[in-house]
Amino acid sequence: MTGQDFTYTEVGATRDAERPAGYRHMRQRMLVGRGPEAFRNAADAVMEFWMHRALPVRVQASAPRAAPGVSVVIGLGVGPLRLRAPCRIVWTREEERYAGWAYGTLPGHPESGEESFVVHLDDEGDVWLTVTAFSRPATAAARLAGPFGRVFQRSYARRCGAVLRRLSRV
Repeated sequence: MTGQDFTYTEVGATRDAERPAGYRHMRQRMLVGRGPEAFRNAADAVMEFWMHRALPVRVQASAPRAAPGVSVVIGLGVGPLRLRAPCRIVWTREEERYAGWAYGTLPGHPESGEESFVVHLDDEGDVWLTVTAFSRPATAAARLAGPFGRVFQRSYARRCGAVLRRLSRV
C-alpha cells in the first residue's frame, strides 16, 4: 500500500491547520483529562491506535505506533457491510505537551482528504483532543450520503473524545 498515491494534493495541510479550498472542514476540540499522567495516557492511546480500536473500529496498521508512512485501514461496520477506508499517516508530532498524527486518504477510501488527531496538555493542566479534517466525497455512495457524511464525521470526532476521556483516566 505504501506505493499508492494519495487521493488529494494538499498532503500535510492539517499540520498547520490550513483550510484548503474545495473541501468540507471540521475541527472538534474536546476536554479529555487533567494533568501530566492523563496526557501521557491519552498520547499513548492516540499514537498506538488504542483510541480508534476502542470506538470500536477495526484498525489494521503496518506498525504498532503512528509514524509517517505507516499504512492504516479503518474498518467500519460488520461482515459484508464493513466499509474499508485505506489511509497513510502523513505526519506525526511527539513533544513534551503535544502528541498526534494525521492520515491522508488513499484510493478506495470513500472520502478524499486528511484528518488529524492531536492531544495537547495546556498551561492550566487540561488535556485536550483536537480532531481536524478536510474532506470531500470520493465515491458515489459518499456523494449520496450528502449532509449525513458531515454528521457522521462530527459524531466520529466526538466519539473519539469520549473514548479518549475514558482511556486517559488516572
